[in-house]
Amino acid sequence: MSMSSVTARSSTETLPTNPQTFDTPMSASNIPGNNYRQDKSSVQEHAPNSNDANHLEKATKVDTSNPFLVDWDDPDDPANPLNWSKVRRWYISILISLIPLNISFASSAYTGAVFGIIAEFKVSSTVALLGVTFFVLGFALGPLMWAPLSEMYGRNPVYLGTFAVFTIFHIPCALATNIQTILVARFIGGVFGSAPLTNAGGSLADIWTPLERGRAMAFFALAAFLGPILGPIVGGFIAEYTTWRWAFRIMLIFSGVVFILTLLTLPETYTPTILAKKAAKLRKSTGNERYQTRFELKDSNKTASQRLKISLGRPFRLLFTEPIVLLLSIYVAFVYGILYLLFEAFPLVFEGVHHLSPGISGLSFIGIGVGMVIAVSFTFVGDKIYADAAKKNGGRAPPEARIPLSLAGAILLPIGLFWFAWTTFPSVHWIAPMLAGIPFGAGMVSIFLSLTNYLVDAYLMHAASALAANALLRSLFGAAFPLFAIQLFQGLGNQWGASLLGFIAVAMAPFPFLFYKYGAKVRMMSKFAMSDEAQGI
Repeated sequence: MSMSSVTARSSTETLPTNPQTFDTPMSASNIPGNNYRQDKSSVQEHAPNSNDANHLEKATKVDTSNPFLVDWDDPDDPANPLNWSKVRRWYISILISLIPLNISFASSAYTGAVFGIIAEFKVSSTVALLGVTFFVLGFALGPLMWAPLSEMYGRNPVYLGTFAVFTIFHIPCALATNIQTILVARFIGGVFGSAPLTNAGGSLADIWTPLERGRAMAFFALAAFLGPILGPIVGGFIAEYTTWRWAFRIMLIFSGVVFILTLLTLPETYTPTILAKKAAKLRKSTGNERYQTRFELKDSNKTASQRLKISLGRPFRLLFTEPIVLLLSIYVAFVYGILYLLFEAFPLVFEGVHHLSPGISGLSFIGIGVGMVIAVSFTFVGDKIYADAAKKNGGRAPPEARIPLSLAGAILLPIGLFWFAWTTFPSVHWIAPMLAGIPFGAGMVSIFLSLTNYLVDAYLMHAASALAANALLRSLFGAAFPLFAIQLFQGLGNQWGASLLGFIAVAMAPFPFLFYKYGAKVRMMSKFAMSDEAQGI
C-alpha cells in the first residue's frame, strides 16, 4: 500500500512532531496547522464538547512521516464529509434540524396537557408545570455526558441511543396514572433529548466549512426555536378538543417518525470516527496493529476517564473565570428563560384577559415565530459582514465580526417586551400583544445565533466547553422561569410583570456592545480565548 493511500498531505504542509493535546492554551507561537487552506480548515469547535474534527484535524500535531498514519486519501477524498455533494449535505442538515425541532416541540407541547393533569390528579398548577421544568432541567445535565461520548464513539451511536430513549419515554407519560410517573419520565426524556440539541451543531460543523455554515446553522437554530412555538399551538388545540394524553401521543408519533428516518438515512459525519473505522479495516486486512489515525495517536496517552474528566470540568472553569462566557451566557440564558416564561404568561393574557379558547390562544405564538423567520432571513447580512471582515484581515475575520446582528437583537428584545406589556389591557385588541412577539422573536434569534457564533470563534479549541457552559446556564433559566411566571404576572399585573422583564433586558443590552468594542482586549487577557495575534489576524 502506497503512502498516499494511507495519509493525505498538502505539498506545503509542515506539522511539528511533538504530540500536543487540544487542552493546551494556545499562543501565537504554538498554533498548529496555520498553513492549511482557509476554505477547508478553521480551528474551531461548534457544539458543546464536539471537537469539530473536520477543521480541528488540521491542528493535531503528529509525526506525518509515520507510514502507518491513516488519514484522507487526498484533499478531495469522497469519504470526507466536507467533500460530500451539497444536496446530500443539505439533506443531512434538514434531518439533523428536525431532531431538535422534535425535542424542543416536546418541551412546550406539554403545556397543552397541564390543565388536564391538574384536573385528573388534583395537583396545583406549580406541581403540574414541573413537567416543563424537569424536562428542561434535563437539557442542562445531559450535554455534560452526551457530548464527550460523541467524541469517543461518534455522532450516530449517541444520536440513535439517546433519541430512542427519548421516544420511548413518551409512553409512560401517555399511560400515567399519577403525576410522579409523568415527572420522572419527563426528566429522563429531557436528559436523553438533550443529546441531539447539543450535538446537532457539531454535526453541521462536520459537513460545512466556516464560510458555508452560516445558513445551515441559521436553519438549525430556526428549527430549534420553532419547536417551542409550535408546541403551545398544537397543545392548545389538544386541550380544547381531546384528552391531555393525546399531547404525549402526538410527541410519540412525531419522534418515532424522525427516529426511523435518522436510523435509516443519517450517515456518520465525525471525522475521527470515520477515520478510526478506516484504520480498523486496515489493521484487520493487513494484520498490522500499527495503523492509527492522528486522533488515536493524540489521545493514546489518555484514558477515557481522563478525557471525560477534562470535558466535565472545563465548562465550569470557563463559566466562572471568563467574563465573555459568563456575561454572554447570562444574557442568552435570560432570553431563553423569557421564552419559556411566555408559555405561562400568554395564556394569562389571551385566555384570561381576552377570553380566547385554548386552541386560539396558542396561535398567539405565531408572532414570535414570524419574528424568528425574519431574523433568520437576515443572516445573510451577518454572513456578508463576516466575509468582508475576513477579506480585510487576510482571510481570517476577528471573532467580534460575529456580533453585529446581536446589536440589533439587543434593541429589538426590550421593544417587544414593552410592546407586549402595555398592550395587555382588555380595551386593546388581542392582535396588538400578539404582534409584539415579532420584535421579541427576531431579537431572540439574532442574539442567540450571533453570540453563539462569537463564543465559537473567540474560544476556538475551547469553544466546545464555552458552549457547554452556555447550554448549562441557558437550560437552568429555561427550567426555572416558568415556575414564577404566574406569580410574577398576577403579583405585579400583566403590564408591570412584562415591563420588569423589559427593564432587565435593557440593563443587559450593553453586553454585546461592550464586547463588540472591547472583546479583542478581553481576549488578550484570557487564558482560554484566542487573541487576534494568536489567530493570525
